[in-house]
Amino acid sequence: MIKSHHNVGRLPKTSKLMLFELLREFYKDEVREIGRRLGLPDEIIFTQPFPGLGCAIRIIGEVTKKILEKIKLADQILNDILKKEGFYEKIFQSFSVLTGIKSTAVKGDGWVYGKVFTIRIYERVDIISASWVKLPYEALDKIAKEITQNFPDVSRVVYDITTKQPATMKWEQ
Repeated sequence: MIKSHHNVGRLPKTSKLMLFELLREFYKDEVREIGRRLGLPDEIIFTQPFPGLGCAIRIIGEVTKKILEKIKLADQILNDILKKEGFYEKIFQSFSVLTGIKSTAVKGDGWVYGKVFTIRIYERVDIISASWVKLPYEALDKIAKEITQNFPDVSRVVYDITTKQPATMKWEQ
């Protein structure tokens, strides 16, 4: 059975607070369309969905403050390049994943056994399916170079080209 709607807010049953969510029953693409019709600026409409569980869901393995900062910076690098290259508003979501895998690389004058980042950039056609974005090689090259140059302990960047289905949009441990 395919899950229907998720990531909607909930409060503990013992809470005395009331949760008020005007757009709770709408999916992200529907919320963007409502924003367009209301005349909201693009920088608000195209703000990407943030994982309900936070950035830790994008880290396979131990989660520390230092590692969380690393995933946030990798996401910033990824999205800054997508904006500069004119792709940011054409995609549904983009993010990086620290995979927990290590791989060899040559950095400077020596070998590195470093971490592997995966980047995931997709467009969504409907609620059930999503497809990876066919970025030009030059844009992918800029993303990989920028991430590996900013993190001495990162050996490589890979691009997740799995569609939804079979994969889900997120990586989780």
